[in-house]
Amino acid sequence: MHELIKAANIIKQGGVVAFPTETVYGLGADATNQQAVQKIFQIKNRPQINPLIVHVTNITQAESIAHFNEDAYALSQFWPGPLTIIAPLKPGHHIANSVLAGLPTVAIRVPAHDLARQLIALANCPIAAPSANPSGYISATNAGHVATDFADTEVFIIDDNNTLAILGLESTIIDTTSATPTILRYGFITPEAIELALGKKITNLLPPTHLIKAPGMLDKHYAPKTRLRLNADSITTDEIGLNFGNSNLDSIYTINLSKTSNMMEAAANLYSFLRVLDNYSLNNNITQIAVAPIPNHGIGFAINDRLKRAAFC
Repeated sequence: MHELIKAANIIKQGGVVAFPTETVYGLGADATNQQAVQKIFQIKNRPQINPLIVHVTNITQAESIAHFNEDAYALSQFWPGPLTIIAPLKPGHHIANSVLAGLPTVAIRVPAHDLARQLIALANCPIAAPSANPSGYISATNAGHVATDFADTEVFIIDDNNTLAILGLESTIIDTTSATPTILRYGFITPEAIELALGKKITNLLPPTHLIKAPGMLDKHYAPKTRLRLNADSITTDEIGLNFGNSNLDSIYTINLSKTSNMMEAAANLYSFLRVLDNYSLNNNITQIAVAPIPNHGIGFAINDRLKRAAFC
């Protein structure tokens, strides 16, 4: 609790805190403090056109910031949890301009991780937080990743010592501002689950050229420094491999996301294993990482979306 109180005071004073959520580590600041939010952009070297997600403790706090229509209320059944809802801003809101990237909408969610919600409550403000990694690089899923990425900054890191609480992929993002809700980023809340909650069809993922209304929509994102080759069924002499299930990309160094083809396990391992392979490649003059095919259904939509953006040239 002492660490949380210290972190909350840093937020109150306009500082930046890296904290665990059930998805990935976030890099948070007071969402109502423009100068504090700008520190996030500076630390991450994040483009100003890329909005941030506002994290709140409950739907009542969310309603004070955004206008919820019938679809948004139906989707709030997934809170606390890994779902971000895009909704119109309410008049009189106090969210900083940089959080919104000039948009009349806000991305908002209630995290399921107890420490995240406790931090928001102790700081007594909504917390704006993208993933805690340099912009465009592989997301952080533990405190060690954050410490490595931001060793030369004043970011305060909360270490929960519990990687089991982290799913390993960012939240699903859905835009509820039109008659047909649209997924802007895949995650653990699948299109099928969303359609069941809404009782109607939705639009799956806008094309990359669309207006950036939410995090994770840039063409290149989540990327290691080493090139990725996706859907590989063999491996070359200048590659190492990221396997899945029964795939057998034999090389001098390989890791398997899940030997049992478990998609939850694969998602939880994805960023951590990409970081391991990237470090090995950089230290051993390996030019490319071959990635085995991942089934494109359920959570596989989210895994393949991250890999496609990570491999974008």
